[in-house]
Amino acid sequence: MKLNARRPALRQLEGPARADRRTKWLVKRLQQGDIAVLHHVDLDEVAADALIKARVRAVINTAPSVSGRYPNLGPLKLVRAGVPLLDASVSDPSGMLTRLADGGRVLVQEDQLFCADELLGTVTWLDEEAVLALMARSMKNLRGELELFVENTLTYANQEKSFFLSELPGVALKTAMQNRHVLVVVRGPTYRDDLRAIASYIQDVRPVLVGVDGGADALLEAGFQPALIVGDMDSVSDEALACGAELIVHAYPDGRAPGLARVEELRLKAHLYPAPGTSEDVAMLLAHEHGAELIVAVGTHSNMIDFLEKGRRGMASTVLTRMRIGNKLVDAKGVSLLYGRSVDWRAALVVAGAALVPMAVLLWLNTSTRAFFHQVLLNVKLLWS
Repeated sequence: MKLNARRPALRQLEGPARADRRTKWLVKRLQQGDIAVLHHVDLDEVAADALIKARVRAVINTAPSVSGRYPNLGPLKLVRAGVPLLDASVSDPSGMLTRLADGGRVLVQEDQLFCADELLGTVTWLDEEAVLALMARSMKNLRGELELFVENTLTYANQEKSFFLSELPGVALKTAMQNRHVLVVVRGPTYRDDLRAIASYIQDVRPVLVGVDGGADALLEAGFQPALIVGDMDSVSDEALACGAELIVHAYPDGRAPGLARVEELRLKAHLYPAPGTSEDVAMLLAHEHGAELIVAVGTHSNMIDFLEKGRRGMASTVLTRMRIGNKLVDAKGVSLLYGRSVDWRAALVVAGAALVPMAVLLWLNTSTRAFFHQVLLNVKLLWS
């Protein structure tokens, strides 16, 4: 045995914690340096992005960050960003989340979790190697999950087809979309990159900007003003709701609309749109039914992993929505590749002319340069004569 062998470093974590069962509510209250405590089975990529942006010190999850159902990308994104991720095993997750709601201090020593000297439970530290191992196991379950996903999609498509095949609910919107491009923004995994990539398209074409719930905040964050906000209003900020956009609350098919209460609390007015499916489906249907020439999608969900991360076990309404819309719908990535800003030659000539003026003045003021041009002028006159 080597006398100078190093002992492994003690893994320890201490600091203020903020907790919530809903991650999208928690990120609104987090402060830089907080330890985020949440209950989020299969932590998704959008949640991971929000936690990283909040600059949290660490994340403690009272649910399995990778359950094994499918290879979710959120945990990998967190640990690669340098955010410690710990899965906690506690006897009373709900009580712990309530107790740590706003600023209670927690201490983690190796695999033990304390609050005010009370042992709450144990934790498992998930580094990149551990997360990749869990994701590899999840890949084995992907085929079975895909079968369930397809079956669920077909079952609900059969139940919901009458809505999509009949006349849709009418909404008297003030926002005109007839023969215009409409940009529908959902706060999906790549929405920031997509918005940056098509910024010139937005500035030149000036499409109608539609934010789906938190997509409205995404537009404002990128410096654009949404004309419409569609959703159940659970993940959009009060500031976005009050920005002057026309509001459409997505209601259940039976007319119940929990999101309407929040809008009314802010003393704002909204349209109701009862429909099955997701709010992004509703936004696209509204654009289509109001005569949009083209619908451009940013951050929308289009594959099984996207929908599983959103907590949906099928995509019936999305399939039916896209069938109804047809070739009007394009993805923002395609627009960024195909769209090129045209050159305004008149403006270019004006800029070039403006640049030449000070250059000519400087050349004329220089004695040697002036003598050179004078000599050239004399030679031209002699040749001409």
